Amino acid sequence: MSNEEIKETEETPAETSPVSEVKTTTAPAEIAAEDSFSEQVSSEEDFGSILEKFEQDQVVVHPGEVVTGKVIGVSEHGVVVDFGYKAEGVAPLEEFTAPNGEVTVKTGDEVEVVIRNLPSGDGPPVLSFNDAQRRKTWEEIEKAFRDGTPVSGVVVDKTKGGLNVDISGIEAFMPGSLVDSRPVSNLDSYKGQEIEAVVIKFSRKKNNIVLSRKAITDEVIGKQKAETLEKLETGFVVEGVIKNLTDYGAFVDIGGIDGLLHVTDMSWGRLQNPSDMFKVADTIQVKVLKLDRVKEKVSLGFKQLQPDPWSAVVELYPVGARIKGKISSVTEYGAFVELEPGVEGLVHVSEMSWSKRARSPKTFLKSGDEVEVQVLGVDTEDRRISLGMRQLQPNPWEHAAALYRVGTTVTGSVRNLTDFGAFIELEEGIDGLVHISDISRSKKIKHPKEVLKKGQEVQAVVTSLDVDAQKMSLSIKELVPSVWDSFITAHRPGDVVRGKISRFAGFGIFVELEEDLEGLCHISELSDERIDNPEKIFSIGQELDFKILRIETDNHKIGLSHRAVGKEDEPIVDYKSYTTEAKGGMASLGELANLKFSSSKSEEAKTEAAEPAASKAKEVEEVAEVEEAASSEEVAAVEEVAVVEEVAEVEEVAAVEEVAEAVDSSEVSDKIDSAESTDAPDVLEAAEQGVEVKGGEADAEAAS
Repeated sequence: MSNEEIKETEETPAETSPVSEVKTTTAPAEIAAEDSFSEQVSSEEDFGSILEKFEQDQVVVHPGEVVTGKVIGVSEHGVVVDFGYKAEGVAPLEEFTAPNGEVTVKTGDEVEVVIRNLPSGDGPPVLSFNDAQRRKTWEEIEKAFRDGTPVSGVVVDKTKGGLNVDISGIEAFMPGSLVDSRPVSNLDSYKGQEIEAVVIKFSRKKNNIVLSRKAITDEVIGKQKAETLEKLETGFVVEGVIKNLTDYGAFVDIGGIDGLLHVTDMSWGRLQNPSDMFKVADTIQVKVLKLDRVKEKVSLGFKQLQPDPWSAVVELYPVGARIKGKISSVTEYGAFVELEPGVEGLVHVSEMSWSKRARSPKTFLKSGDEVEVQVLGVDTEDRRISLGMRQLQPNPWEHAAALYRVGTTVTGSVRNLTDFGAFIELEEGIDGLVHISDISRSKKIKHPKEVLKKGQEVQAVVTSLDVDAQKMSLSIKELVPSVWDSFITAHRPGDVVRGKISRFAGFGIFVELEEDLEGLCHISELSDERIDNPEKIFSIGQELDFKILRIETDNHKIGLSHRAVGKEDEPIVDYKSYTTEAKGGMASLGELANLKFSSSKSEEAKTEAAEPAASKAKEVEEVAEVEEAASSEEVAAVEEVAVVEEVAEVEEVAAVEEVAEAVDSSEVSDKIDSAESTDAPDVLEAAEQGVEVKGGEADAEAAS
């Protein structure tokens, strides 16, 4: 029953109901029960109001809110915080513990915490001090980003491309290019350092913060640089700090501006690596060598503050002096010897040994070796000293005159082959040259490698010796019996010999008569019939009989004829000399007279040439072969070729022999074109062998 109902009941008049009348006359026991109920109702009314008032006094909080509370207890289980809620909350003790293990909070301290959880049961609220600190830090970072003010943090680690920075529990990233105004080669040096930086990128939602320390250092360095450049001059000696080392030098901070100290300006001596002399953060004194205020570039020198050792080189190291030094470096062309710090000399590879054998200095010298050398030359202007090592060794050429007299037979090994000959090493330091013409008597050699090879041991004869110039000429062919002399002693023009075809040429075939002795049979002397391609009829190695047409002792040339074998009426010439270089068994292309005559004039030329030729028949045999045009329609022009040979006789005037031949112009033209195009190399070889070509039927035929 509600209070209203009770009140209404109590206020109802007695006369309204007979029952009421009865109640007014209720017994005392009933009245006592009624009083007890009234007291109970009054008690319930007081508890409700008290509870309502208590609930109104409690703080209304939600998970995730930041609240301020007072520490009422600290234990190993956590820190108890009263933050005005109906129950105290607990925060982890490790959030209030420093890295050294010391607890940073005590009873009575006020702290800000974040409500992580409000349990519905009997458990206490879960609080976090770190979350509150992070939230506060995010707010501070956001404000710094908006205002452009710097924040402080501790570098915790180096990562790919930069540094990780802790800002009161919030991790931020700083790119390596934004760490400093100058390039930083070693980011590890920043680990554990507390630095200031500007927030250049901020996103709380993506948990992304990017810092730049360079923005702060640029401003500071800019002011220092302006002040430094204003008072700096070339030649000034200033103090600086090495900021960075490279392979080519060091960058020195001389007050807001980095000057380059090149490796060549660090020491008067040879310095392989700047790190061997300096290290980062070293404070040194340097001299300003160059200054460019516009480009803000400064070149510095360190060795310029020390005495120049080259100032007394001429007095200390005169030419001819023998001194000791240490090899500082070895190259393919020589070795550098350090005579004293800052002074080096070069021993060229050619001055290391009397031997001319190609050897790399790296095979027998190394850095750090101590050697004795002789000063060969000093150039103080270019700072160069030429040194020699072989001058301290016995010169093998001093006794060469006694050991290698002209005519002496020597033995050596082929050291080197060139286009013009071979160098034979007789002993270490002494070489002799065998010219290509002194290798073989009869065989034509285009390059020494055809018969010699490196390292081959050979014998030769000393033909000349110049000790002063250290030159010696040798000959291998002097030791080989002369096949040529033996052959010409036993044979004369007109003899028939047996030979083997050794090679083909466009103008004929070469015939091996004996070992290392060849003769040439021109294509016109192979057969009475026309032969365009000897290779279709003959083969390499085929043995045939040949008649000797001509022997040239001066040039060692032998002209042969296969078609003349068995023909006694063939003219034979014992010896002839020619003014051209083309020497051989037949006529040369160079001796063809390119004269053009008509058919009638060709006949007249033949008639006129017959009379003087007859008067000299005993001295010179004349062979004239005339081919007339097969058809007047086919012959457009007739080319007349006249070969004039002068035969010398003692105390007589030279007689002139003219042989005129009419040749089909089309055939001559074809052959000239062919010689100029396809057989040019063969014609040149023929010229070297002494071949002469003469016009004849369907081809040039022999004239002797």
